Amino acid sequence: MSDILCVTNRKLCRGSFLERVGQIARAKPAGLILREKDLPEDEYIALARQVLKICGAYGVNCFLHTFAEVAAALGAEFLHVPFPILMSMSGREKARFRKLGASCHSVEEAKAAEKQGCTYITAGHIFETDCKRGLAGRGLKFLEEICACVSIPVYAIGGIDAENIGKIRKAGAAGACVMSGLMECKDTADYLRALERRNDFS
Repeated sequence: MSDILCVTNRKLCRGSFLERVGQIARAKPAGLILREKDLPEDEYIALARQVLKICGAYGVNCFLHTFAEVAAALGAEFLHVPFPILMSMSGREKARFRKLGASCHSVEEAKAAEKQGCTYITAGHIFETDCKRGLAGRGLKFLEEICACVSIPVYAIGGIDAENIGKIRKAGAAGACVMSGLMECKDTADYLRALERRNDFS
């Protein structure tokens, strides 16, 4: 069973974005997070409908991102939000979702996210990445601290590839989030298999 959460970024995508989503879904990751948070709400809704349909066809969990009301209106069961949005959501809003995740960047945020009802969190960025150009990664010690302070699954994000993924598992992460490499690679299935093969604590 995969422990990779795939995060989308259509601006990095090689070729058709929806074709790429289909390729990812066929490879059966743990889930796909439709990030695209730069889109206005109406455009995000239109895209989300298509992506939910694709993921549903392959039995892959699709997490909508940021737009909680959109996710609820579309009947989505899974939502991922930035930490500030999590803190602004009511208990009723959070209860709509079977799985709720938040992006955390400190021990304090991780603890608060768990208290707010998150079923998992992401922690990062762990390694240097082009998405955070010029910013040093927070490192494995940071990840260890996050994993130790909560009882919910922690997915590491930021600069994770087949060469370092074993290290994040050794630090206590339940899995990894990948974005850039997955959007830019030639073969998504091969890319995911390489990550899963290297989940060996090396």
